[in-house]
Amino acid sequence: MNAPYRQVRAVHTDDSITVYQAYSPAVAGPAVAAQRFVPPFKRERMTWIKPSFLWMMYRCGWATKPGQERVLAVEITREGFEWALANSCPSHAGPGADQAAWARRLRRSPVRVQWDPERDLHLNALPYRSVQIGLSREAVDRYIDGWTLSITDITPRVHEIHAALRGGDRDRATELLPAERPYPLPPELVPAVGATPADTGSGPYGAPGTDRAATG
Repeated sequence: MNAPYRQVRAVHTDDSITVYQAYSPAVAGPAVAAQRFVPPFKRERMTWIKPSFLWMMYRCGWATKPGQERVLAVEITREGFEWALANSCPSHAGPGADQAAWARRLRRSPVRVQWDPERDLHLNALPYRSVQIGLSREAVDRYIDGWTLSITDITPRVHEIHAALRGGDRDRATELLPAERPYPLPPELVPAVGATPADTGSGPYGAPGTDRAATG
Protein backbone atom coordinates (compact mmCIF):
# COMPACT_ATOMS: atom_id res chain seq x y z
CA MET A 1 0.00 0.00 0.00
CA ASN A 2 1.45 3.34 -1.07
CA ALA A 3 -0.12 5.43 1.69
CA PRO A 4 0.69 9.04 2.56
CA TYR A 5 3.19 9.27 5.38
CA ARG A 6 0.62 10.55 7.90
CA GLN A 7 -2.98 9.73 7.05
CA VAL A 8 -6.01 8.85 9.17
CA ARG A 9 -7.40 5.50 8.02
CA ALA A 10 -10.43 3.96 9.68
CA VAL A 11 -13.75 2.20 9.34
CA HIS A 12 -16.20 5.06 8.99
CA THR A 13 -19.65 6.01 7.74
CA ASP A 14 -21.18 9.39 6.94
CA ASP A 15 -21.83 9.92 10.65
CA SER A 16 -19.42 7.73 12.61
CA ILE A 17 -15.88 6.42 12.89
CA THR A 18 -14.71 3.24 14.64
CA VAL A 19 -11.78 3.30 17.05
CA TYR A 20 -10.23 0.49 19.07
CA GLN A 21 -9.28 0.02 22.69
CA ALA A 22 -8.15 -3.02 24.68
CA TYR A 23 -8.97 -3.64 28.34
CA SER A 24 -9.16 -6.32 30.96
CA PRO A 25 -12.43 -8.31 31.15
CA ALA A 26 -13.29 -6.37 34.32
CA VAL A 27 -13.44 -3.10 32.35
CA ALA A 28 -14.58 -4.42 28.97
CA GLY A 29 -17.51 -6.51 30.23
CA PRO A 30 -19.41 -3.70 31.96
CA ALA A 31 -18.70 -1.33 29.06
CA VAL A 32 -20.21 -3.70 26.51
CA ALA A 33 -23.20 -4.40 28.75
CA ALA A 34 -23.89 -0.71 29.37
CA GLN A 35 -22.86 0.42 25.85
CA ARG A 36 -20.79 3.16 27.46
CA PHE A 37 -17.72 3.17 29.67
CA VAL A 38 -18.67 2.72 33.31
CA PRO A 39 -16.66 1.89 36.46
CA PRO A 40 -14.17 0.36 36.92
CA PHE A 41 -13.19 2.44 33.87
CA LYS A 42 -11.47 5.54 35.29
CA ARG A 43 -12.42 8.87 33.77
CA GLU A 44 -9.53 10.66 35.45
CA ARG A 45 -6.94 8.73 33.43
CA MET A 46 -5.92 9.51 29.86
CA THR A 47 -7.48 6.99 27.46
CA TRP A 48 -6.03 6.32 24.01
CA ILE A 49 -8.22 5.58 21.01
CA LYS A 50 -6.80 4.05 17.85
CA PRO A 51 -8.48 4.03 14.41
CA SER A 52 -6.01 1.42 13.13
CA PHE A 53 -6.97 -2.18 13.92
CA LEU A 54 -3.49 -3.54 13.23
CA TRP A 55 -1.82 -0.91 15.38
CA MET A 56 -4.19 -1.97 18.16
CA MET A 57 -3.10 -5.58 17.57
CA TYR A 58 0.53 -4.50 17.87
CA ARG A 59 -0.25 -2.70 21.12
CA CYS A 60 -2.23 -5.53 22.73
CA GLY A 61 -0.38 -8.49 21.19
CA TRP A 62 -3.51 -9.94 19.58
CA ALA A 63 -5.34 -9.62 22.93
CA THR A 64 -2.71 -11.56 24.86
CA LYS A 65 -1.09 -8.86 27.01
CA PRO A 66 -2.18 -8.60 30.65
CA GLY A 67 -4.94 -6.03 31.06
CA GLN A 68 -5.60 -6.01 27.30
CA GLU A 69 -7.31 -9.35 26.83
CA ARG A 70 -10.54 -7.90 25.42
CA VAL A 71 -10.53 -5.73 22.30
CA LEU A 72 -13.39 -3.28 21.84
CA ALA A 73 -14.54 -1.59 18.65
CA VAL A 74 -16.01 1.72 19.74
CA GLU A 75 -18.18 3.53 17.22
CA ILE A 76 -18.17 7.27 17.90
CA THR A 77 -19.57 10.30 16.13
CA ARG A 78 -17.47 11.98 13.48
CA GLU A 79 -18.37 15.28 15.12
CA GLY A 80 -16.77 14.09 18.36
CA PHE A 81 -13.71 12.67 16.62
CA GLU A 82 -13.11 15.91 14.78
CA TRP A 83 -13.64 17.93 17.99
CA ALA A 84 -10.87 15.86 19.54
CA LEU A 85 -8.50 16.58 16.67
CA ALA A 86 -9.37 20.29 16.67
CA ASN A 87 -8.59 20.49 20.39
CA SER A 88 -5.42 18.42 20.30
CA CYS A 89 -1.72 18.99 20.78
CA PRO A 90 1.12 16.82 19.46
CA SER A 91 2.62 14.56 22.12
CA HIS A 92 6.05 15.80 21.08
CA ALA A 93 7.20 19.09 19.61
CA GLY A 94 8.29 18.67 16.01
CA PRO A 95 11.75 19.54 14.72
CA GLY A 96 12.23 23.30 14.70
CA ALA A 97 9.08 23.92 16.75
CA ASP A 98 8.83 26.72 19.30
CA GLN A 99 9.24 24.64 22.46
CA ALA A 100 7.63 27.24 24.75
CA ALA A 101 4.58 27.63 22.49
CA TRP A 102 4.22 23.85 22.24
CA ALA A 103 4.43 23.48 26.04
CA ARG A 104 1.68 26.09 26.51
CA ARG A 105 -0.53 24.34 23.99
CA LEU A 106 0.15 20.99 25.68
CA ARG A 107 -0.99 22.32 29.06
CA ARG A 108 -4.22 23.74 27.62
CA SER A 109 -5.24 20.83 25.43
CA PRO A 110 -7.32 17.89 26.70
CA VAL A 111 -6.22 15.78 23.72
CA ARG A 112 -2.85 14.38 22.59
CA VAL A 113 -2.09 13.28 19.05
CA GLN A 114 0.85 11.15 18.02
CA TRP A 115 1.79 9.31 14.86
CA ASP A 116 3.34 5.86 15.17
CA PRO A 117 4.51 3.43 12.47
CA GLU A 118 1.59 1.54 11.00
CA ARG A 119 1.79 -2.26 11.19
CA ASP A 120 1.32 -5.09 8.73
CA LEU A 121 -0.43 -8.40 9.43
CA HIS A 122 2.68 -9.72 11.16
CA LEU A 123 2.90 -6.49 13.19
CA ASN A 124 6.05 -5.33 11.45
CA ALA A 125 6.52 -1.57 11.14
CA LEU A 126 5.50 -0.02 7.81
CA PRO A 127 7.05 3.14 6.28
CA TYR A 128 3.99 5.27 7.00
CA ARG A 129 2.20 6.32 10.15
CA SER A 130 -1.03 5.73 12.03
CA VAL A 131 -2.63 8.22 14.39
CA GLN A 132 -3.26 7.57 18.08
CA ILE A 133 -5.41 9.99 20.07
CA GLY A 134 -5.15 10.43 23.83
CA LEU A 135 -8.21 11.82 25.61
CA SER A 136 -8.13 13.47 29.04
CA ARG A 137 -10.27 15.75 31.20
CA GLU A 138 -13.14 17.27 29.18
CA ALA A 139 -12.39 15.05 26.19
CA VAL A 140 -12.91 11.85 28.22
CA ASP A 141 -16.27 13.11 29.50
CA ARG A 142 -17.35 13.99 25.97
CA TYR A 143 -16.19 10.58 24.69
CA ILE A 144 -18.16 8.69 27.32
CA ASP A 145 -21.25 10.85 27.62
CA GLY A 146 -21.73 12.22 24.12
CA TRP A 147 -19.70 10.63 21.35
CA THR A 148 -20.07 6.89 21.91
CA LEU A 149 -22.66 5.22 19.70
CA SER A 150 -21.84 1.55 20.30
CA ILE A 151 -19.25 -0.70 21.92
CA THR A 152 -18.63 -4.16 20.45
CA ASP A 153 -16.36 -6.85 21.85
CA ILE A 154 -14.41 -8.08 18.80
CA THR A 155 -12.03 -10.36 20.73
CA PRO A 156 -13.33 -13.54 19.01
CA ARG A 157 -12.56 -11.97 15.62
CA VAL A 158 -9.10 -10.98 16.87
CA HIS A 159 -8.44 -14.57 17.92
CA GLU A 160 -9.72 -15.89 14.59
CA ILE A 161 -7.40 -13.62 12.60
CA HIS A 162 -4.46 -14.52 14.80
CA ALA A 163 -5.21 -18.23 14.47
CA ALA A 164 -5.37 -17.93 10.69
CA LEU A 165 -1.97 -16.22 10.68
CA ARG A 166 -0.44 -18.85 12.93
CA GLY A 167 -1.83 -21.50 10.60
CA GLY A 168 -0.28 -19.84 7.57
CA ASP A 169 -3.61 -18.77 6.04
CA ARG A 170 -2.76 -15.17 5.24
CA ASP A 171 -5.63 -14.84 2.77
CA ARG A 172 -8.19 -15.77 5.44
CA ALA A 173 -6.61 -13.39 7.93
CA THR A 174 -6.74 -10.58 5.39
CA GLU A 175 -10.40 -11.27 4.62
CA LEU A 176 -11.27 -10.87 8.29
CA LEU A 177 -9.60 -7.48 8.71
CA PRO A 178 -11.86 -4.43 9.14
CA ALA A 179 -12.26 -2.48 5.90
CA GLU A 180 -10.34 0.67 6.79
CA ARG A 181 -10.10 3.49 4.28
CA PRO A 182 -8.81 7.07 4.28
CA TYR A 183 -10.81 9.36 6.53
CA PRO A 184 -11.72 12.72 4.92
CA LEU A 185 -10.19 15.17 7.37
CA PRO A 186 -11.58 18.70 7.09
CA PRO A 187 -8.84 20.85 5.50
CA GLU A 188 -8.32 22.95 8.63
CA LEU A 189 -7.52 19.83 10.67
CA VAL A 190 -4.72 18.65 8.39
CA PRO A 191 -2.11 21.13 9.68
CA ALA A 192 -3.64 21.08 13.17
CA VAL A 193 -2.71 17.41 13.64
CA GLY A 194 0.32 17.33 11.34
CA ALA A 195 -1.26 15.08 8.74
CA THR A 196 0.27 14.78 5.30
CA PRO A 197 -1.37 17.23 2.88
CA ALA A 198 -3.26 15.53 0.07
CA ASP A 199 -0.88 16.83 -2.61
CA THR A 200 2.34 15.45 -1.14
CA GLY A 201 3.69 12.11 0.02
CA SER A 202 6.13 13.52 2.56
CA GLY A 203 5.54 14.25 6.20
CA PRO A 204 4.94 17.77 7.48
CA TYR A 205 8.55 17.90 8.72
CA GLY A 206 10.18 16.49 5.61
CA ALA A 207 10.77 13.02 4.29
CA PRO A 208 9.70 9.88 6.15
CA GLY A 209 12.21 9.00 8.81
CA THR A 210 12.72 12.53 10.14
CA ASP A 211 9.70 12.39 12.42
CA ARG A 212 10.09 11.28 16.01
CA ALA A 213 8.32 8.00 16.75
CA ALA A 214 6.00 7.89 19.72
CA THR A 215 4.92 4.76 21.52
CA GLY A 216 1.98 5.58 23.79
